[in-house]
Amino acid sequence: MFRTKGWILVAAVTLLVATPSWAAYKLQERYSWNQLDFAFPNNQLKEQALASGDYIPQNGLPVGVEHFGNRLFVTVPRWRDGIPATLTYINMDRSLTGSPELIPYPDWRANTAGDCANSITTAYRIKVDECGRLWVLDTGTVGIGNTTRNPCPYAVNVFDLATDTRIRRYELPGVDTNPNTFIANIAVDIGKNCDDAFAYFADELGYGLITYSWEQNKSWRFSAHSYFFPDPLRGDFNVAGINFQWGEEGIFGMSLSPIRSDGYRTLYFSPLASHRQFAVSTRILRDETRTEDSYHDFIALDERGPNAHTTSRVMSDDGVELFNLIDQNAVGCWHSSMPYTPQFHGIVDRDDVGLVFPADVKIDENKNVWVLSDRMPVFLLSDLDYSDVNFRIYTAPLTTLIENTVCDLRNNAYGPPNAVSIPKQPALPIGPPLYTKQYRPILPQKPQTNWVSSPPPPSRTYLPANPGNVVSSISVSTNTVGPAGVEVPKAYIFNQHNGINYETSGGPHLFPTHQPAPSSGHPDGLKNYVNARQSGWWHHQHQG
Repeated sequence: MFRTKGWILVAAVTLLVATPSWAAYKLQERYSWNQLDFAFPNNQLKEQALASGDYIPQNGLPVGVEHFGNRLFVTVPRWRDGIPATLTYINMDRSLTGSPELIPYPDWRANTAGDCANSITTAYRIKVDECGRLWVLDTGTVGIGNTTRNPCPYAVNVFDLATDTRIRRYELPGVDTNPNTFIANIAVDIGKNCDDAFAYFADELGYGLITYSWEQNKSWRFSAHSYFFPDPLRGDFNVAGINFQWGEEGIFGMSLSPIRSDGYRTLYFSPLASHRQFAVSTRILRDETRTEDSYHDFIALDERGPNAHTTSRVMSDDGVELFNLIDQNAVGCWHSSMPYTPQFHGIVDRDDVGLVFPADVKIDENKNVWVLSDRMPVFLLSDLDYSDVNFRIYTAPLTTLIENTVCDLRNNAYGPPNAVSIPKQPALPIGPPLYTKQYRPILPQKPQTNWVSSPPPPSRTYLPANPGNVVSSISVSTNTVGPAGVEVPKAYIFNQHNGINYETSGGPHLFPTHQPAPSSGHPDGLKNYVNARQSGWWHHQHQG
């Protein structure tokens, strides 16, 4: 992905200056930049970096975001020269809004390109776990496309956020990668305790899924499953008036369900060149002996619908999945207790200016959502207007985002009237509402339109000077509380060959599922088709 070869510019980038047909009205803009700025120790060093080319403001593009405490982490890959730091953060106590300088994390030395053992060369997506650890995969690369160099190997770096020190560095062994490997996404799975931790890495161009065990300090690779490959019918993209092809992009975005009754989670994933989602139990991924004989343990779900490419996804601890929709300048949702069909997919927000390429979506420890948008295709294929706002970070409470959508089970206990396409079987009740508190809404709400066009919503408003008065938070607990204090267990599913188990305190209920295998767009012979292509088609550095 994001290579210079094979991209086709079809139309001028007109969407960025036109009046938006749909402006974001739930997500609230917290930070924005025309171009990125960094917190140098002093102005003299900053001027020296500008003069030497060590800092070129127009070359920075933010691609990943994560929130913890009073810090908002932002990653900036070293695709071009002049990127002084790749892992950075914003001190939210000092910068409530505006265009703050990015502070290198944990310090400047740890962001030295090419210092493999001590620093991070390039970071993409990052994850904070519930044990207060920041997981960062260093790809060890500098450049993009034909300019890519690999001064360092892939390495997992884990930081203790209480002390801001690195507590683990693990290099991926050669058997876990191949010459085409590109990994940008990470999912972290915490089990019984903080030592019972696993990380999963999606190899987009090497077509594999890598598991890392914290306790064993060891990794292993699941390779060559056809579900990791792109759909040859879904390689055409249209973003910001630009038409381009990412036909070789395989497994990319991932999300993890809450822990199921068997003690494991479900990992959901999608290839980038695909509209379909797949699933597998972490019981399989945690078992090193299953790397070669687990084909039938992976499950194919339905397609999301048209124009439904996604690079980032996340699931809340009560089973709500959010995902970016890069073709639609939007963020979508799905409640995992419902069938994975378009009828049960909603759009929580859309903005044809502010959400052009919503690159990353996260849910933090207080169930607030963070969305980073960066106009990435314009940055790569055209020219950004640096007199305009190009990069934005939005936030809103999860409950505010899903309110009045099909993902809000408080108001949609059975989904849309004709949504459950299960003939001759009644819809199953899902129990009381899943949420504990009502968030104070940021703006007046309107009915959800899902995939159907509607009149424009109210124009955007911005967060006040004290966002703490607007963005509510709740603590994460084992159970949620419904009306009259009734405890309701979290909802989660695991798709089996013969159905979907929706587990509640009353035991599992069975929903007949969708196709147990992908459509003709995912033939088993796809691997041979892709391997027959010249390696030069995909052996480039890129990011989603």
